[in-house]
Amino acid sequence: MDRTVAIDCFPDSVAAYYDHTVVAVDVFRATTTAVTAVARGRRCFPVGTIEEAVPVAARLSHPLLVGELGGNVPYGFDVNNSPAQVELRSDIERPMILLSTSGTRLICEAGRAQGAYVASLRNVSALVPWLAGRHDRVAVIGAGARGEFREEDQVCCAWIAEGLMASGFQARNDNTARLVERWSGASLDPLRAGHSAQYLRDTGQLDDLDFVLAHVDDIDAVFPYQAGEVTMIRAVELAAP
Repeated sequence: MDRTVAIDCFPDSVAAYYDHTVVAVDVFRATTTAVTAVARGRRCFPVGTIEEAVPVAARLSHPLLVGELGGNVPYGFDVNNSPAQVELRSDIERPMILLSTSGTRLICEAGRAQGAYVASLRNVSALVPWLAGRHDRVAVIGAGARGEFREEDQVCCAWIAEGLMASGFQARNDNTARLVERWSGASLDPLRAGHSAQYLRDTGQLDDLDFVLAHVDDIDAVFPYQAGEVTMIRAVELAAP
């Protein structure tokens, strides 16, 4: 069987890849928030809507409600969709329900595929060999925002795809190959001028911009998503087939 990798964008695109392993990417900020929380020992339950959050919250003990919709923290939520804020909290025993405009929708949709993982810039190098050793068809999908495939998600998706191609995978289509070529070896500095960065700057959330760009490949773990929860497989387990 040919080993292929595709890059795509938006939650609705996941339906084309249900027979693949799907990697969900929302660098600014949902997947970075999820990875950051779980790496610290907090349980994480992404939801696609406020309505979905209600039954999840009912079965958890004193959950931490984290999220945003349209850039606003929903009524009754404790914390914005902020990796920087989640990193600073000490109440890691509280399970986190995570909601965002597009990123958590993407994660939940990915859960309908053959396999699903959550990725951010924090764990690209750990994820690539794990995928290469276990999966033959991979789709790396960015969440997108306001109809755009944002550059920060393009970078993360392209770096994952590039690593898989170096391991013998073929680009599924020309767009995947073009994105890998565009972002190969690229600096992250231009992301400070992108639309997502401008939004964080305009809304006084530069701590998240700085956090994301300061935490690259610093977690040796992969983050599967299954049964409604993001979990973690640590580096010590990554070598085991």
